[in-house]
Amino acid sequence: MIFFLYSLTILFLAALPVCMFMKNLPLFRTATRDQELLQQATHERVSILIPARNEAASIGVAIDRIMENRSMNFELLVLDDQSEDDTAAIVRQRIQTSIHSPAYGPSSRVEDGARGTSFMLGSRIRLIESIPLPAGWNGKQHACWRLAEASQFDWLLFLDADVRLSENAVQRMIAEGLRGKSSLVSGFPHQQTGSLSERMLIPLMHYILLGYLPILQLRASTAPSLSAGCGQMMLARRADYFACDGHRAIRSSRHDGIQLPKAFRKHGFATDIFDATDIASCRMYRNRREVVTGLLKNATEGIANGRLIVLFSILLSGAALLPIPSLIFACWKRQSVWAIAALVVASLCVFVPPILAVRRFYQSIIGALLHPISIAWFLGLQWLAWYQSIRGHRVAWRGRM
Repeated sequence: MIFFLYSLTILFLAALPVCMFMKNLPLFRTATRDQELLQQATHERVSILIPARNEAASIGVAIDRIMENRSMNFELLVLDDQSEDDTAAIVRQRIQTSIHSPAYGPSSRVEDGARGTSFMLGSRIRLIESIPLPAGWNGKQHACWRLAEASQFDWLLFLDADVRLSENAVQRMIAEGLRGKSSLVSGFPHQQTGSLSERMLIPLMHYILLGYLPILQLRASTAPSLSAGCGQMMLARRADYFACDGHRAIRSSRHDGIQLPKAFRKHGFATDIFDATDIASCRMYRNRREVVTGLLKNATEGIANGRLIVLFSILLSGAALLPIPSLIFACWKRQSVWAIAALVVASLCVFVPPILAVRRFYQSIIGALLHPISIAWFLGLQWLAWYQSIRGHRVAWRGRM
């Protein structure tokens, strides 16, 4: 009887993310294609803001892809955050190109050199120079705040330098911002993966988001506890951004994907998320070391904290780690047919969300088949991050603590 109750518990924990995932999948909509909103979007003006530290390998392509969005009225600001490579030189070269290339759509604005910007008349692109990082600030949050201060337009689109936009991405995102009443909307780009560690761990972003976040409640409430977003791509209304102090409100954070929406919600502003798979792509990390370090650096602002780590360890273990070993044990010990049946269903449930994600988000089938191992690895990293935090150890990222 005890084992049967245990089997039912495992079945419940395994079925929970399946039910949530299937409920959330149609709610996690792509950016709108409504023609009226798309037409309206072309009359809006947007400041595209990229913080860049040691992004020589990415920034040139990122700019080129942004400049293909020719239907939109935008400015592009890049902040060189004390890079030790050729990031700034590449941006300056793109500025020169934009002046002489009609494809880059020259602008007639005159820039404000007093704000620490490098500008050339006729270019949509501006380079903001580095300054020493003030005490108490995280590098990315400081860069984003300076970019916002230097911006001129009513929409602020924050992009990571490794995001690649399609030629209609900016228009679709602005139209998505116009569709609802949200002050901040965050898109989740297609996550490109190469190494085995990327294929195993990166897809867990969608698994946890859609398997445990109630999107309907997120849209019906401004509760900070329902904060969600992706720091790779965030679109904000300028007035609301400054009303809630934007990135300055989260100056010490490393997890703007959660913390920036939370700052908006604390001031009563609505936030939303959408699926940007069809308009943007991003490869965050390129090997096991980068994946592990990237997950560790901000884990304590997500799951790896005293309030959530035990709860999520139970939820994720029951959903992905325990069903298959429990089924093997039940067959070996010849438990009741009902207990075995419950564990068979639970074991099948383990693979439903990752298989659905393969189809919807073009994720790796290898990662889906290794899903239980991925969860075990992910939970191990969360506990390691928690242990390091109580020991006062902080993970270095891009040369900074």
